[in-house]
Amino acid sequence: MEEKILLDILGLSSSQSEVGHFALVMGEVEGNRRLPIIIDGFQARAIALEIENIKPNRPMTHDLIVSIAKTFGLELLEVIITELREGIFYARLIFEANGKIHEIDSRTSDAVAIGVRFKVPIYTYEAVLAVAGIEVTDEEEDDELPGSAEMDEEFPEMEGEEEQVELEDLAIPDRIRRLNTLIEEALSNEEYEEAAKYRDEINRLEGENN
Repeated sequence: MEEKILLDILGLSSSQSEVGHFALVMGEVEGNRRLPIIIDGFQARAIALEIENIKPNRPMTHDLIVSIAKTFGLELLEVIITELREGIFYARLIFEANGKIHEIDSRTSDAVAIGVRFKVPIYTYEAVLAVAGIEVTDEEEDDELPGSAEMDEEFPEMEGEEEQVELEDLAIPDRIRRLNTLIEEALSNEEYEEAAKYRDEINRLEGENN
C-alpha cells in the first residue's frame, strides 16, 4: 500500500481563476510541497469557521453530519485525498464503528470540513502530490504561490480607531455585548478573520473580568 503523506491546512484565499471560489492550500508536514485545491464559497466558509473556532448560532451542514456520526457511534479516524482525476480531487473519509472500518467517498472540500471538526489527520499520496503539488524553496514565501495568500488578505482586519475608541468607552459587559453583535455582522458578511478578532477580544475581556 502506498505510504500516506500528512498534510496541514496553510490558508484560504480567493481563487484568481474562478469568481466566487477559494483556494484551500494544503502543505505536506514533512516537506515543502503545497497542494492548492479550488473549493466553493460555502465549503470555504465551513472550513474557516472551524479553523477560527467560531460557532454559528445554528449548526451548519458539516456540524450536523458530525453530530449524527457521533450519535450513532461513528468515529472518524482520518481523511485521505486519494487521487486527482480530470482536474478533480477525490477523497475518502475513514470511519470506525463497532470495530469495523468504513470508507466513504467524498468531495475533498466536504472531507476537509468534516475532518477539521473531528480534528483528525488529513493525508494524501505521493502520486497526488507528484501531479498537483507545487514545490517551494526555503527562500520562497507561501504568498508567492497561486492561491496560497494568507487568510489575513482575504478576511479584513477589525474596524479602525473610531470603532475601538467607542468600545473602550463602554463598561466591560457592554463591550462584550457590542462585540458579540459585531461578530454576527462579520459572519453575515463572511468576514471570518474579523469575527475571530472580535472573539479573541471577548476572551481577553472575560479573562480580565474574572
